This record gives sequence, C-alpha cells and structure tokens, in this order.
Amino acid sequence: MKYMLMFWVNESADSTADDDAATMTAVKSWVDEMSGRGVRLSGGPLRSAAEARIVRVADDEVLVSDGPFAETKEQIGGYDVVECPDMDTALQVAAAHPLARTAQVEVRPFWDPPWAH
Repeated sequence: MKYMLMFWVNESADSTADDDAATMTAVKSWVDEMSGRGVRLSGGPLRSAAEARIVRVADDEVLVSDGPFAETKEQIGGYDVVECPDMDTALQVAAAHPLARTAQVEVRPFWDPPWAH
C-alpha cells in the first residue's frame, strides 16, 4: 500500500547553517537507504508557503489567492511517497526519517479509487 509522508515544518524556526547542512546530509542518507530498499517511490522538499497559491472555482470563475493561510506556524515543507505492507511499517519508516526529530510527520494512506481497476 502507498502512503504519503507529509513533513510539517515551522518555516520561521531558527536554525544554523551547520544544522541545515547536517539535516540535509541525514535526509539524503534516508532517501538513499529507502530508495535502495524499494520503499521510497518519490518525494522532495517544497518551497516556502509564501510562494504558494490557492486555486478554486466558484460559479465557473477561477479564483487565485496567496496562501495557504493557516492558524498554525507549521506548513508542509516536503513529502515522500512510500510503499509499505501496512500502516505500522509506514509509521516505522516515518519515524526513521531525520525530519521526525524536528518536524511533525503526517502519515496518510493513499485512497484506492474505483477507476484505478
């Protein structure tokens, strides 16, 4: 089953260049290991939420706004798609990710839509 790991990060948190470099090295190791094991299918970091836009359609009019606007400091800073036999294994994979120590990791199963069959 496929799961999406979404990394909720505080974009305004203070970090040093050394901390950032160490985190990126650890993340690359995790990516290499999980990709090599066939667990990680895809993923990557996202640019700042300040660069995001929200699109919706109302009465056939396309509305675009800056966003997202949330009542939280955390924003989705990146994601990984993994394939695991069950949720417990996906949780173990998420807990092994270096960002689990500094961010919240949401683990959500993909929905298997009827048109996929």
